[in-house]
Amino acid sequence: MLRIALYQPDIAGNTGTILRLAACLGLGVDIIEPAGFDLSDRNLKRAGLDYIASVTLTRHVNWLSFEEIRLREGRRLVLASTKAALPYTRFAFAAGDTLLFGRESAGVPDTVHAAADARIIIPMVEGQRSLNLAMSVAMIAGEAMRQTSSDLQPG
Repeated sequence: MLRIALYQPDIAGNTGTILRLAACLGLGVDIIEPAGFDLSDRNLKRAGLDYIASVTLTRHVNWLSFEEIRLREGRRLVLASTKAALPYTRFAFAAGDTLLFGRESAGVPDTVHAAADARIIIPMVEGQRSLNLAMSVAMIAGEAMRQTSSDLQPG
């Protein structure tokens, strides 16, 4: 199963939206703390609605805790980064990948960047900085699901 990992997310609304997306698509989510908000915050619950109860969510107290589990499970880490060169549409995703997304305000530190097995980018027109985090997650997760034939049946 594909997983989405959020590195120290800053914005509760984005995280809630991503949790809702993951619940609807059957994706697991890892939140690497500390987050920039209280994870029980009402904004998170409002954005995720009642879908949050349906998502497979794992919270990690820090990066090292997350990495230990990821490496033990043998999951490939695919980092979405504005510093990457390879467009996400040209990357070959695998069913067991963990798709890592950095903080809205700062991305990920160099040590996390270096730990990634692959780095991908969403190409944008020149002069634009970045997309909304939840939008980026939806685009990349959708492509990863398409490539790995993770089709869902209408329910």
